[in-house]
Amino acid sequence: MKIKALLIISIFSFCTLFSQEIKSPQEYLGYEIGSRFTRHHKVVDYFKYISNTLKNVQLEKYGETNEHRPLYVTYISSQENIDNLETIRKANLSQTGILKADTENKKAIVWLSYNVHGNEASSTEASMLTLYELVTTKKAWLENTVVIIDPCINPDGRDRYVNWYNQVQNSPYNSSQDSKEHHEPWPGGRPNHYLFDLNRDWAWATQVETQQRLKVYNKWLPHVHVDFHEQGINSPYYFAPAAKPYHEDITDWQIDFQTQIGKNHASYFDKNNWMYFTKESFDLLYPSYGDTYPTFMGAIGMTYEQAGHGRAGLGIDNDEGIELTLIDRAQHHHTTGLSTVEISSKNAEKLNTEFTKFFADKSFKYKSYVLKNENSDKTQRLINLLDKHEITYEFANSGKVKGYNYATLKEESLNVTTSDLVIHTNQPKGRMVKVLFEPQTKILDSLTYDSTAWALPYAHGFNAVASENTVSSSKKEMNNNVLNTVNTSSYAYISKWNSIDDATFLAQLLNADIKVRFSEKDFSLEGKNYQKGSLIILRHDNLKNEKFDTNVVAIANKLGRKVTPVSTGFVDSGKDFGSGNVKPIFKQRVALLSGSGTSSLSFGQIWHYFETELKYPVSILDTDYFSRVDFSNYDVIILPDGYYSRVLNKSTLDKLKSWVRSGGTLIALKNALSSFADKDGFSLKSKKNKGDKDKSDKANLIPYEDLERESTNNIIIGAIFNSKVDASHPLAFGYSNSYFSLKSSSRSYEYLKNGGNVAYFTKDAKNVAGFAGIKALENVPESLLFGEDQMGRGSIIYMVDNPLFRAFWENGKLFFANAVFLRNSGQF
Repeated sequence: MKIKALLIISIFSFCTLFSQEIKSPQEYLGYEIGSRFTRHHKVVDYFKYISNTLKNVQLEKYGETNEHRPLYVTYISSQENIDNLETIRKANLSQTGILKADTENKKAIVWLSYNVHGNEASSTEASMLTLYELVTTKKAWLENTVVIIDPCINPDGRDRYVNWYNQVQNSPYNSSQDSKEHHEPWPGGRPNHYLFDLNRDWAWATQVETQQRLKVYNKWLPHVHVDFHEQGINSPYYFAPAAKPYHEDITDWQIDFQTQIGKNHASYFDKNNWMYFTKESFDLLYPSYGDTYPTFMGAIGMTYEQAGHGRAGLGIDNDEGIELTLIDRAQHHHTTGLSTVEISSKNAEKLNTEFTKFFADKSFKYKSYVLKNENSDKTQRLINLLDKHEITYEFANSGKVKGYNYATLKEESLNVTTSDLVIHTNQPKGRMVKVLFEPQTKILDSLTYDSTAWALPYAHGFNAVASENTVSSSKKEMNNNVLNTVNTSSYAYISKWNSIDDATFLAQLLNADIKVRFSEKDFSLEGKNYQKGSLIILRHDNLKNEKFDTNVVAIANKLGRKVTPVSTGFVDSGKDFGSGNVKPIFKQRVALLSGSGTSSLSFGQIWHYFETELKYPVSILDTDYFSRVDFSNYDVIILPDGYYSRVLNKSTLDKLKSWVRSGGTLIALKNALSSFADKDGFSLKSKKNKGDKDKSDKANLIPYEDLERESTNNIIIGAIFNSKVDASHPLAFGYSNSYFSLKSSSRSYEYLKNGGNVAYFTKDAKNVAGFAGIKALENVPESLLFGEDQMGRGSIIYMVDNPLFRAFWENGKLFFANAVFLRNSGQF
């Protein structure tokens, strides 16, 4: 017995000594976690320190942000598991059917993602505490668990917030809500470099952080994924289970285990007398969150929300007079992180069993989605997205396919060819396929947190059907190789105009000082037909450019654009190239408004569009000095979604009108339209609600408990509507006579009486997918979508809905390019 006791004491002493050899975050950094904010590079240093000290911790750099900050994940497990990490990974994927492995996985795989919103900064502080405790006092949990930690998904946003806070905070910090340190300036640290919300980007993968992270995530497909957040200062802590509505493809097990996890968290919070809530606010419907995307990939996906956000700083008094500190916030996230690992470790076998069942279930109504390849650029863009998620696709065998037609909303037959894309649900990620392509999301409750419609055929602009039968298809590669050759005897080069890739081509030609025209009419020449909007690159316009041919061909080949050389400007039908209907495209000088009053998300989407899609220069102006800007320095001025009553006063509006009359193009999006509606000199008129009469004499008899639900009657939560398009208008070149628009606002405007109604909702317009309140629906018919208010030699372009929404609504992007490049053309 003495020997056994001595052995236990020796083991305990060894473990204690070992733990002491590893520095805690406080010991390594020199301050207590939560007493100050840790800059991203110091967080990385601590993770590097642990991985360099311990063999059972591996650090992997998986990418880099736009501002060149590194992105890391860390693998923590027992030494045996780390030594067999690749075997465990493959064994786990074999349960999905993605690959085959000789071994069976019995380990729980838990992925903890911190700080997706940069100014929700407590979770990255907590990540260091969680790492330390896992490798010291909680090592027993690692015997059957692999923990993957991403300490900071959004380093650019985090450092934007932390650097600002460190500059303005009092010493010691001031907990008064009035203090400057609790009033973060525009645009805030929440988004990434391009001001995108990375928590809405998982499915659309438009941002470099997401694209790089998905490569690692899809190598693992964890059983549990947690996304750590913060909310308002007066809400305590939210954790699973999630609120309804759940998406119908979430399994009973996933819901049940969320409840088990929540109860485990509650046991710790109860002991510490910490407040919390569950089953409220945060639903599991929209597929692009950090909780839903993993859920549709087989995980128990969860959001944890700590009170705080960018207002809280190091400490703030909430409305109840209780001080909320960063130390508290970090400790709460630390506790739920460890609790998640604990219960996952205890249920490792069940997690693997249910994970296997999730991927084995293929009981989907629609077996195949077929998308017509009427535009190879669109097809390639969709393929690129599917590749990011490692979703497989094939091409149809010729014949007829019967199914639900996305355009007509009816069961119809569609003639298909071998170039048409087919995505089957009978594949490992079939459930995600179903979610992304489903024509109509089943919504059990209107109280949702985000958009309720997102079907990719609408977003990408495809003619498509969803078939209840497995469509005959074959595997093959798309042949997109384009090799143009120089033709120095050509009169001109012609290129099509029906995709955002064509707009990128135009932008690069303009950047290279190559002069381009476009045709306002359809025409035929030398046996080929060309649609209105086609780009015409005349030798006549570029005689002084010695490298004209080589530059045109080089740019076209680089971007995969086909340019057709023609020997004459004398067309077979349509208008000759010297006609006034063949108009020049200016090298537009574009300005984009930013700053207070501007939606940072809308601004970021436009900024991202110019720099990453078009690769075309844009000058960023600020609302603080916008009224003093010399507008004559610009050809196009863009007002993102926002509220500009302070900025666009009468004097500035008059200045803008004068600039437009001189030939400028003003593009206004969403709420920016309110600055022009119902004002003298502008044709835009607000659409009044049918029942919008004076209600002051009517008593409100709606019960208090029903007020929130009643309010949904007046809103549109990301619903899809079909609109009519005037395809003869340059703003609509490249489009057909209809366009599916994603509406996220109930604000409506009358048809323009003195302008061009380019896209609009007809009398019988109705939403084809997603939720729209009964009262909000009344205002959509006979309302404007995109319009042009011509004023002198210029015009104002009104965009009621955002065609660049989250950069994933692919089919809207050409509208924006048309507005920038194809309006108000004159002479070179």
